[in-house]
Amino acid sequence: MMIFISKSEKETFEFAKNLSNKIKPGNIFLLEGNLGVGKSVFIRGAARGLGVIDPMPSPTFTIMNEYRGKFPVYHFDFYRINDPIELYEIGIEDYLYSNGVSFIEWPSKAGDLLPTKSIEVKINFKNSYRKVSIKWTM
Repeated sequence: MMIFISKSEKETFEFAKNLSNKIKPGNIFLLEGNLGVGKSVFIRGAARGLGVIDPMPSPTFTIMNEYRGKFPVYHFDFYRINDPIELYEIGIEDYLYSNGVSFIEWPSKAGDLLPTKSIEVKINFKNSYRKVSIKWTM
């Protein structure tokens, strides 16, 4: 397990950007953490490291946004998902089993639909810093 202590959004962004050199096509990142802890910041940093230059608004209402970089980057936000079956409607399998990289916020909302081979990222806010824990299971 890798642990990083971040004292700002910029540090979280830069950490993820630097981590991007380890990312491979097909990787799936599952990001857990309360609202506002920096999940989207982490994703934006990793995506920037993968060559994404477009603005990256949160996909809270669209569920998924797609970006072009070194390879396709898919940013999912399952916060508003009420039933995992809804994910079939967006064709989740087409994205997860592609040569792109998937970043999924609120993965617990997907039930058992996500692959077991994934990279777990947990971000917790404690006092004045964020603790980013990454478990590579791939």
